[in-house]
Amino acid sequence: MSLAPWRSPLSRALHLNRSQPYSRYLQLATVRKDGRPANRTVVFRGFLEGSNQLQIVTDSRSEKVSQIEERPWGEACWYFTKTREQFRLLGNLTVITVDYPDESLQKARRLVWQQLSDGARSQFAWPDPGQKRVEKASAFSLPPPLPNEPLANFCLLLLAPERVEHLELRGEPQNRWQYDLDDSQIWIARSLNP
Repeated sequence: MSLAPWRSPLSRALHLNRSQPYSRYLQLATVRKDGRPANRTVVFRGFLEGSNQLQIVTDSRSEKVSQIEERPWGEACWYFTKTREQFRLLGNLTVITVDYPDESLQKARRLVWQQLSDGARSQFAWPDPGQKRVEKASAFSLPPPLPNEPLANFCLLLLAPERVEHLELRGEPQNRWQYDLDDSQIWIARSLNP
């Protein structure tokens, strides 16, 4: 598998903005069961090895998992403040749960779990997300789960882009590109009016 042509400008933006910790945060939009949009901020956890798929983590108990399983499309929007660039990545979402049948994706799920901080792993042991707040503070101050094996509710979420738009907001005029994955899995790049 060859790298998509949008990977180079995205890698460059990540590198140039690396001094800003929030540069790894992006917004992910999905569609709820009732057809309404749902948007949230997620953390980029790198690319799935040997692919152009973005890795994100989520909890199987969260509402977004059932949304994605019913409507597996999403769009990520990423803005880099230092370089004044925006990337929009539209594509198919796959949730790698504890019982997902592909062993290579299970391996990726375990690897991402192992790379999480203790604090991030601890959140997966908290009470069910989106439910009525548990009053006992001790429910949120548990020892971190072991790093070698993910908790059952830990999911790896993969975004496989099929269209990527890149907008550079600096310069006169600004620059905008669109990359589309065609039916033969070849990326087509076009320069657009900003």
